[in-house]
Amino acid sequence: MTRADRARRIAARAAFGGGGLAAAGAGLFGVLVAEAALARRWVGPIDQEPFDADGVYGTGHGGIRLAVLGDSSAAGLGVDEPFQTPGAVIATGLAEISGRPVELLSVAVVGAETSGLEAQLELVLPFAPDLALIMIGANDVTHRVKQAVSVRLLGEAIDRLREHGAEVVVATCPDLGTVEPVKHPLRMVARRLSRQLAAAQAIAVVEAGGTAVSLGDILGPEFSKSPNELFSSDRFHPSAFGYRRCAEVLLPSVCASLGYALPEEEQPDIRRGEAVLPVSVAAAEAADQAGTEVAAVDVAGQHRGPRGRWAALRHRRRREPVTTETLEPAESAEPAETSPPSQDQPQLP
Repeated sequence: MTRADRARRIAARAAFGGGGLAAAGAGLFGVLVAEAALARRWVGPIDQEPFDADGVYGTGHGGIRLAVLGDSSAAGLGVDEPFQTPGAVIATGLAEISGRPVELLSVAVVGAETSGLEAQLELVLPFAPDLALIMIGANDVTHRVKQAVSVRLLGEAIDRLREHGAEVVVATCPDLGTVEPVKHPLRMVARRLSRQLAAAQAIAVVEAGGTAVSLGDILGPEFSKSPNELFSSDRFHPSAFGYRRCAEVLLPSVCASLGYALPEEEQPDIRRGEAVLPVSVAAAEAADQAGTEVAAVDVAGQHRGPRGRWAALRHRRRREPVTTETLEPAESAEPAETSPPSQDQPQLP
């Protein structure tokens, strides 16, 4: 069975309230439990809470409201300064490209699973965001949440945001096989499950009217060369540089969702490896390549073809924001109340 078939099956289970995939055999499960215990021992805690980076970035008129929801990756746990969080980097870049001020509200909670989005939405919806960025999924994998349940909850969250007029961009589950303390065979299982969830998430995002962007193994290829630059002191969360890399691949899709795409990127270009595909096929391909966008598209006026919803697979050009050291919030916004953060640690399986 291909990854596209598995992702489509998970999405179908989500639509009908089904469960997850079959568990590993007893022998392999015992090995995985032992490996997970070792990974937890190697991964050290970060003795801090996420920074509050809420505020207004940029100057001008006709502001944009940006909400960030999700887990520790959305909160930027592990950075050294507030302006290094993903929300701050993206708000800075969006303000620069649009020429409009961007008001940022982050309600992301460390340790959050997809089920936590419902509480976060209660804080976000009164803010009336123009765009919501969601980064979620890693804790669903480490806490063994059934993938169909995770995907269904994500789709429901996007539905609510869309009903309130917000554009939605989702960074799908990163490849947990790139986390260095996680060894084989646990690493292999982590990679398979996280990429499988990412593909299924992308299908749910497109079906709900959002845009999915793959984080994939964005930190993987360079980890062996510069582990101290890409990961923070706990060896699990990204460093400030790692978060910036994630923000850079998200920024083009964030801009495009609000009408600030580069003109040459309006239509998929086969020369860039882009195409219009059934959403399950596009989602499976995106899970393998960081920075790949999957969004709904019509073909000859039709939403669907013989194999389901049509989707455009794009590799948008990265648009790096200017250096943010001097671009801290121009105004401080009163931070929204959130539940106290809880440290998320790998718990596979």
